[in-house]
Amino acid sequence: MHTLCARGTMKPEISAAVGFLTRFLRVKGHVNDRQVQTFSQSLQDILSEQYKHHWFPDRPCKGSGYRCIRINHKMDPLVGQAGQRIGLTIQQLYLLLPSELTLWVDPFEVSYRIGEDGSICVLYESQPSPAGMPLSAASSSSSGSSGAVSPLVDSHISCKEELMVLGRTSPSKAYNMMTVSS
Repeated sequence: MHTLCARGTMKPEISAAVGFLTRFLRVKGHVNDRQVQTFSQSLQDILSEQYKHHWFPDRPCKGSGYRCIRINHKMDPLVGQAGQRIGLTIQQLYLLLPSELTLWVDPFEVSYRIGEDGSICVLYESQPSPAGMPLSAASSSSSGSSGAVSPLVDSHISCKEELMVLGRTSPSKAYNMMTVSS
């Protein structure tokens, strides 16, 4: 699995996205534990490979559209590929996953929206490391313990905030932001 790229790690973001999608398979109960585990590992591998040249921690919005997982009238091909590895058809995936889902996997933030006009919810966020400091050192120094993730406290604007501030192509709607924590 390609969990590192020259510009930083993407493992926590991919793990958050994969965990979110995997929970839908687990909740519906039509997939056994071994299949869920295989789906999860397959999707992590697929996303890591897909994103390895499209991960820019210094410019998190760059490549955001490329990293967006989208299920609507068409199944996201990467999710479909992971589903096929455990014997699920596209039609079965449509029954297990939300029919309208947008999942943004960006450096330092993973968020989702269910429904075209649904609220944008944050699954994962972390603090960018200061310039010149390794990512692991920044995480441990800002949180006080190695491996812990700090809430985002700097003033950078996320790709989803940019979408809300700069506007959409469809009529505007009021968005409520909520953070989901486990």
